[in-house]
Amino acid sequence: MRRWGRIWFGLDEPVDRATYAASGLGLAVFKYAVEALVIGVTTGHRLTPLEFVSPSIVTRMSILEQAPQWLGLALALWTVPFVWIALSMSLRRAYAAGLSPWLGTLVLLAPVNFVVMAILAFLPDARPTAGSATDPVKGDRLPGPLGSTQPGMFAVMASLAVGAVSLASGLYVFHSYGGVLFFGTPLVMGMVSGYVFNRPVSRSIGATLKIGLLVMLLAGGVLLVFALEGIICLVMAVPIVMPMALAGAILGKWVADCTSAVMSQLVGVVLAIPFLAGAEALTRQIPERVVLTTVEVDAPPEVVWQRIVEFPDLPAPTDWFFRCGIACPMRARIEGTGVGAVRHCEFSTGDFVEPITAWEEPVRLAFDVVDQPDPMVELTPWRHVHPPHLEDRSLESQRGEFRLIDLGDGRTRLEGRTWYTFDMHPQIYWTLWSDFSIHRIHRRVLDHIKRLAEADAAAGLHPRPVSGP
Repeated sequence: MRRWGRIWFGLDEPVDRATYAASGLGLAVFKYAVEALVIGVTTGHRLTPLEFVSPSIVTRMSILEQAPQWLGLALALWTVPFVWIALSMSLRRAYAAGLSPWLGTLVLLAPVNFVVMAILAFLPDARPTAGSATDPVKGDRLPGPLGSTQPGMFAVMASLAVGAVSLASGLYVFHSYGGVLFFGTPLVMGMVSGYVFNRPVSRSIGATLKIGLLVMLLAGGVLLVFALEGIICLVMAVPIVMPMALAGAILGKWVADCTSAVMSQLVGVVLAIPFLAGAEALTRQIPERVVLTTVEVDAPPEVVWQRIVEFPDLPAPTDWFFRCGIACPMRARIEGTGVGAVRHCEFSTGDFVEPITAWEEPVRLAFDVVDQPDPMVELTPWRHVHPPHLEDRSLESQRGEFRLIDLGDGRTRLEGRTWYTFDMHPQIYWTLWSDFSIHRIHRRVLDHIKRLAEADAAAGLHPRPVSGP
């Protein structure tokens, strides 16, 4: 087991085709068995092998729809070591098979990854001893300034150039906040920094990781200085992009130390980023999600109904969440009654315009969302910042509803639902933030309605007649 641990999690051991195939098949079966068991126990769904290998986001979201909220994040974290194993072994295997080690990065691209892994498993060994970090390549190093006292500066410049290419193509050409941006870009930036930094002279892992960290901090600073992003979104992206960049830096160091790969091969990987971003934009799927929040009110449904249709100003927010710039509900008003009336829910960033589609007094009020403001005001040193995810409405509410369930004894369970789409990937990560945000918005509104309705009931106020549809 120690040998397998070194093969899977280290970079010292060479990878022949038998080892590669055995690891790939064995770990895939193990991962499937664990996930099938966990999903079956928590949801009752029987995970099929086809669903397990499917890259479809809609398929994955439908499987987890009835699962506990923690399961999606748990499965994502569970997948991380398998991603490292696949990537690190594929780089070593590609080089051992006589190919450019950079081709090993293709294992991260679904569904191309299965084809790449099959090819690597069948190709004969061309370099049987390749991949040992204890015997660095002694061949030619990069000439010129990369061999001088400023290799870190060139590593940083090269990595930032990769980030600029990805940002320009992914966001401003294809309008895609996807896996290429959040996974591929920091990984390749880290690889470039690790490779360029170590190609003239092999340096320590610690120094290499510092260069990878510096690259990502400078990239975030550039986005902030040029008003391309705000502080909130940059902070939220850190848990994804930083580990990818640091892992890429380690792999880039291995390529520089232990292979004869040249810079021109890496250029091909960098130039592939715009094409991958375009392919991702054309094939991406945007599943619809629903967020449900409930509260119990010590008032009958007829009293609560009057307060969900419209309500006066909410108190000023004291929650850090809203004080950071997330859109905060302020009040609600309605024009007309019954189906066809238009409800305006006013937020700190603007109005949600909500035509009523169901008026079932005092049971259900449903509405569509035909216009909405920005979901947040970015923290930034500039007066205005308009990142593409706000301009293009990456997060878009589709419809919502209130349901009132009579619990008897003058009590009501009030349910608030919002259906929305979020065009940002990986969905498992970003929807943690969006679901949390919508829950907090729901909670602020429902608690306000609860206070008003309970005060009305305590004062003995009777609901005023409201004409239905």
